[in-house]
Amino acid sequence: MDFTDLQYEKRGQVALITLDRPESRNAYSEAMVDSLVAAIDAAAEDADIRCAVLTGAGKAFCAGGDLKKMQQDSGMFSGGPAELRGRYLTGIHKIPRRIARFEKPLIAAVNGPAMGAGLDLACMCDVRVASERAKFGSAFINVGLVPGDGGAYFLTRAVGLSRALEMMLTGRAVDAQEALSMALAHELAAPEALMDVAMARAEALCAKAPVALRLAKRATYLAIHSELNAALDLAATYQGIAQNTEDHVEALAALLEKRAPAFKGS
Repeated sequence: MDFTDLQYEKRGQVALITLDRPESRNAYSEAMVDSLVAAIDAAAEDADIRCAVLTGAGKAFCAGGDLKKMQQDSGMFSGGPAELRGRYLTGIHKIPRRIARFEKPLIAAVNGPAMGAGLDLACMCDVRVASERAKFGSAFINVGLVPGDGGAYFLTRAVGLSRALEMMLTGRAVDAQEALSMALAHELAAPEALMDVAMARAEALCAKAPVALRLAKRATYLAIHSELNAALDLAATYQGIAQNTEDHVEALAALLEKRAPAFKGS
């Protein structure tokens, strides 16, 4: 499968997705937006894939919007207010909408700066492993903009209202250590060890029962928007499904027999 401005690679049960515009610090292009959605589709539809890792080529994770195109009012940044609104809704908004429907775990391996929409992309992921050289910034305010790709939603859910507001209103970037302290990053790694650490996390998730893993992720995200009774009803439904899987039987047997389980995803 061919992708533009993006690389897709299968490493066993892990899909490695790499944003590939290093000359632009992996800033979004229209083609990259479409390729990222297609890559998530590919990982979702491949029964052999149990987890995905998202990273950037070169020294940056993702710089967000392409400032040169922004200055030129070209591409995704062209048009009047109504036209621009439509471009966002049918363009870059495809990414958060698709990731929200991705039931398998998604890990961000943040290899360098994640700025603006790049920060928001990292926040869309379930787990964030960051290089010690990584930086995170909601830089929209620095160019007179707002988080147009959903950053107010995703950053707030990652770090809480107060910290998210401070980052969005000041536009300041936080380093890797501060990101770790606010749970914006879940783990730090030396730059040369980042992918090994991210892949180890991915492989650990691949070793879990796939159906239960997907249902647990889905239940967690839905619970954010639910009142208690709805959340409990969903939990009971998902548990009823999980408890009737072959993998549940295998997990119990492996635990009692003190051996590693062999999950089939059924």
